[in-house]
Amino acid sequence: MPLPLVWLGAAALSALAVRELADDRKKQQRRRDDSPRSRLLSDLKDGESVVGIYPSELFNTEQIATPKVGSIVCCGIGGVLDHTGIWVGEDAIIELGGNGLIKPVSSQRFTDERSGKNIFVACDSKAEPLHCELSAQRAINQIYEYRDYNVIENNCHHFVWQCIQPGDEHLTTFKELNKRLAAFHGKKVYWDLCDIS
Repeated sequence: MPLPLVWLGAAALSALAVRELADDRKKQQRRRDDSPRSRLLSDLKDGESVVGIYPSELFNTEQIATPKVGSIVCCGIGGVLDHTGIWVGEDAIIELGGNGLIKPVSSQRFTDERSGKNIFVACDSKAEPLHCELSAQRAINQIYEYRDYNVIENNCHHFVWQCIQPGDEHLTTFKELNKRLAAFHGKKVYWDLCDIS
């Protein structure tokens, strides 16, 4: 009979972890609301993350933002990865697909066949989307081109970053993309729920 007790203990620990994450999310939200202006990178304390709020299907942000041309958007894949693209307006996102094709997709298509049902947009602490119109134009100029897609070496995050900073050094992870977005805009990054309407 010890096995059911192990399951109960694991379930209790899991519930406790979820509650702690929810409480942490609420603290982050309060700190965000208390600031009278956008949080700049120069405001960060040593060791503080450049990301204020990560995208999450489980713990949504209280802010909802409408993307601007050149905004970076993302959705979840399998609950552990994120897929990114560039908003170019009129319900169109340019993405690098897993087959290597750079293509425009609707917001609905962006989340189809992926586990995430929501789209998030990179914003500053005041829910103002971080955007670069030139990156949108660079993405549009590459529509229907093929890349030698590789989940590590040449993925959607690398494509997005190369639209923002062509020829910059290679990146592979969502975490690294966030660091570079923060440095590019000089602001802490908050992933807010995207209002597509």
